[in-house]
Amino acid sequence: MDPLGARSQFVEVQTLSTWERQPDPEGEETEKEYTDSLVSQEAFPSPFPYREDINRKIVLYNGDVALLNCTAIVNTSNETLTDKNPISESILLHAGPELRDELLKLNGCRTGEAKMTKGFNLAARFIIHTVGPKYKAKYRTAAESSLYSCYRNVMQLAKEQAMASVAFCVVSTTKRGYALEDATHIAFRTVRRFLENHGKSIEMVVFAVTDMEEPTYRKLLPLYYPRSEEEERASLPLIPADIGNSEGEPVVPERQIRIAEKPGSLEGVDMCGRTVMVLVGRNIPVTLIDMEKALLYFIHVMDHITVKEYAMVYFHTLTGEHNHLDPEFLKKLYEIVDAKFKKNLRAFYFVHPSFRSKVSTWFFTRFSVSGMKEKVHHVETLQQLFTCILPEQIDIPPFVLEYDARVNGAYRPAHSSSL
Repeated sequence: MDPLGARSQFVEVQTLSTWERQPDPEGEETEKEYTDSLVSQEAFPSPFPYREDINRKIVLYNGDVALLNCTAIVNTSNETLTDKNPISESILLHAGPELRDELLKLNGCRTGEAKMTKGFNLAARFIIHTVGPKYKAKYRTAAESSLYSCYRNVMQLAKEQAMASVAFCVVSTTKRGYALEDATHIAFRTVRRFLENHGKSIEMVVFAVTDMEEPTYRKLLPLYYPRSEEEERASLPLIPADIGNSEGEPVVPERQIRIAEKPGSLEGVDMCGRTVMVLVGRNIPVTLIDMEKALLYFIHVMDHITVKEYAMVYFHTLTGEHNHLDPEFLKKLYEIVDAKFKKNLRAFYFVHPSFRSKVSTWFFTRFSVSGMKEKVHHVETLQQLFTCILPEQIDIPPFVLEYDARVNGAYRPAHSSSL
């Protein structure tokens, strides 16, 4: 492949028309279609109001994401980063052989995670690799949560790396069984919420699509990025009932249980009769809360628990980059655990650990907190956890149950302790 020829194909994102400049092709016809419903909607403002400043950041581009000249483009792949889909193939072709070597060093990528490499021969400086979920109706909530994590983690990485522009492909391909329209709703609302809450430094987000995908994207964009107050009102009846929480994350109210919206809660007892404290990593909004106050709250909650023997369960399931605690906070936390809470802690069950979390845990238990190493148990499946703590003793978020069933198979009751 001729490098000069390839470079002549590259497209400057700054030359592309932003969404707020693109006229509504339906025009007055759309307004007439929904006139009858507007009166009843006046008291119910759209959850996605007209924002010209956000629309100026959005671009819908029909073409190959690999050819875009921006800070980063997104590659959709599988867990081993070896998927052969048209997007990955084009990115590998244009980036050159160095990218394939770099991908091997990443040791794969879990569903919902995002990892970064250089762009090599691409016009884009970086490539953000993510893995969309395989969709099964039985585990719909888990698939929605995973897809949300893909888009959220890409945006978080772009923010952390001070990227001016990022170009998304369609993350969950038809090859993985995710309906395009359902996936597009999650993509649009997640990006919209991120730009509202955290995206001041991000100047442009491009959605790169094919001829087949463009009609769906063009149809749904006005729901989340209306270009006028009139379009906002006209789109309101079409917005789904489920629009997620304040970050766009999927919420299923009828399946919520008391732990689902809380980072931590006091539960029952393990098989030795010890109090169990449960923490949910994905529910810790690290970027949105005052971590000093969170530390004080943690101490307040733990004080009365730690006067006698206890165990802790930490669900790391589908935890994203924005949920990871920074090293300084971890250092303070471990110092407190070392001095105050370690004595009566009998077991710390780390459920669904990632490679990164295993390395961090090993480092801290080996060098920072003495006497903790033998108390920490990495638990790959709920089946293992239930040999020590009966399932009826703890409330487990639906997304954890569905993730475990999808990855590890259905739970089979067990009665002997293995941890």
